[in-house]
Amino acid sequence: MSSNPSLTQLLVLWSNGDESALEKLLPLVETELRRLASHYMQQERQSHTLQTTALINEAYIRLIAEKPVHWKNRAHFIGIAARVMRRILVDHARSRSRSKRGGFATRLDLAEAAILTTEKSEDLIALDEALSRLAAFDPLKSEIVEMRYFGGLTVEETAEVLKIAPITVSRHWGLARAWLASELRL
Repeated sequence: MSSNPSLTQLLVLWSNGDESALEKLLPLVETELRRLASHYMQQERQSHTLQTTALINEAYIRLIAEKPVHWKNRAHFIGIAARVMRRILVDHARSRSRSKRGGFATRLDLAEAAILTTEKSEDLIALDEALSRLAAFDPLKSEIVEMRYFGGLTVEETAEVLKIAPITVSRHWGLARAWLASELRL
């Protein structure tokens, strides 16, 4: 191994229990998380209250706290980190949405809530719900959307993580985008 190991090499070493790899890994992971967070935050509204640094820190804490992950490579890491950041942003959007509607003071059952409001307060929540519906009948398309849209992975990187052909990723990506566009217009 060279004196300057790659992110993939360090992830594998760390997965195999080499704690010294974590120290070398941190600056590289921070760079990848910052890139992902910037990608996410560019898609958010200007008035978003979650700062990029807070998103990075929360994602890092959740990734480190995860059960031991056997990292395969950089693309695998980015795929998992994208999923973690998506969860953080959706949780944040739901929390803000609840506080805008009066917080936790009054609990309503689903029927009462449907009468009071018919619109989602956040586009991200609507997208998350649509992705969950997509995952229920086509998990592969849902994963591809998550990696491409949320993770910013290329077709080739997504294919590498999922161990499928790039043409398959492109085909599923196109179909998933069309399905989501149809769902989000409703």
